[in-house]
Order: sequence, then structure tokens, then C-alpha cells
Amino acid sequence: VRLQVQNVEKPLYRGTFHCFQSIIKQESAFGLYKGIGSPMMGLTFINALVFGVQGNTLRALGKDTPLNQFLAGSAAGAIQCIICCPMELAKTRMQLQGTGEYKLKMKNYKNSLDCLIKIYRKEGLRGINRGMVSTFIRETPSFGFYFLTYDCMTRYLGCEAEDNYVIPKLLFSGGMSGIVSWLSTYPVDVIKSRLQADGVGGVTQYNGILDCVRKSYHEEGWRVFTRGLTSTLLRAFPVNAATFATVTVFLMYMKSEDNLRECEPGPVIQQPSSL
Repeated sequence: VRLQVQNVEKPLYRGTFHCFQSIIKQESAFGLYKGIGSPMMGLTFINALVFGVQGNTLRALGKDTPLNQFLAGSAAGAIQCIICCPMELAKTRMQLQGTGEYKLKMKNYKNSLDCLIKIYRKEGLRGINRGMVSTFIRETPSFGFYFLTYDCMTRYLGCEAEDNYVIPKLLFSGGMSGIVSWLSTYPVDVIKSRLQADGVGGVTQYNGILDCVRKSYHEEGWRVFTRGLTSTLLRAFPVNAATFATVTVFLMYMKSEDNLRECEPGPVIQQPSSL
């Protein structure tokens, strides 16, 4: 976020690692965790919604084909925007608060929840949904590629429950899925961040998505749409590797538990079909 929205005329950071070093030096290690409250509040619900919608949509579509994997993922991405957009707005505002300050001289927001409450009081529902259209444009195809890539990777690597190397294979598949999904729509993420950061400090620069695209390109050229890509990909691999591996292993465990119950004597309860 810091790299995506910094002023091109007076840049604070030369790149990912310089940004990382500067935050620790100027704001201490705690500066790296600014805005963590927002993901902590929202990511549990987002992941539950994403995997639930994707699984049910795939069932409704009938056949497990690459196209259906993409469509099911896209549906999941579109629906989770309801939670994702306000969450990322709060995260962005909190991460930009007190840039370069060890102790905040002026603290607009106490935490992520306080941030959303203050934005709502000042701007209403429209305020806390700032960047919703750009979030929707980013998340819909991104999650389609996310699930499609994971499905293709696990099939190619032959991820089976009895495989001794299933966990490393799942981790690699999940990490690559995260990278592909971010690469597919990253320029839109830059625009989303700029729109959500717009107005911080009382100055509004953009009238909408197209205005933001036009002004950003005019001032900084095409490279503006790759700002912060390195740090995003460095984060994407481990985060999504852990997410997909955890969900898949949990589902495998639950499926094996269901099979054991069906083998036990006594009344048999019909189990729902697996994902």
C-alpha cells in the first residue's frame, strides 16, 4: 500500500526492501503490523464465504471442468467483496496513518473498527464502500484464476490423500495459485488502493476509476500499475500456500472421518457429497 500510493515527485521508498527497512527504522517493527486488526476481523469470514460459495457453486454447475472451476471461483470472489472492500479500506487508512513517525503526533483512528465507524459517520455507507467497483473488478476474475490454477496444479502434481508428499504439493499448488491470481488483476489493485487512500490528509485527487487510471498513467507512465508487485508476490505465496493446504487437509480429514462413521454398525446417516 505504501509503495502503491506514494507521491512520485517525493517518493519515500525506492523499493520493497527499502520500504521494509524504512518502516522498521522510523516506526519500529510494530509499524509493519499497522492495520492488522482489519484482516484479523475480516479474513476468517472472507475465507469461509469464499470456499463455501465456490464449493456450492461448483456443485450447482454439475461438472468439475476447468471452466466451471473458473466460474465458481469468480462467483466466490464477487460475493466476498461485501466484506473485503470495507476491510481493505480500513487496512489502507490504518497503514498510511503516521507514515515515518515513531510516535504518532496526530492519530485519526484508534483501530480498524474506529476507522470504519468514523468514515461511516462522516460519509455514510458510500464512504465505507469506497473502492467497491474496483474491488469487484479485481476480485471476480482473480478468484476465478485462483481456483482454476489450484485445480490444475493439484491434478498435474497428483495430490492424493495417501501420497507421502501431499502436503508439500498442496503448499506449492496454493502458493502458485496466489501468485497467478494476483498477477491476473494487479493493476486494478493499484487503482483500488489509490482510490481508498484518496482523501487522506484532506486532499482529494480522483473523481473515479477512469480518472485515477488517466492521472496515474499521465504522471508516472505504465510502471505505476506494477507498483508494489514484488512485495505482493512475496506475501502471496506463503499466505495462499497455507490457506489452501489447511482447507484441503481439513476436508480430507473430515472425509475420512465420514467414511469411518459409515463403516460403524448401527443406523447410517447419509453424508453430503464431498467437494
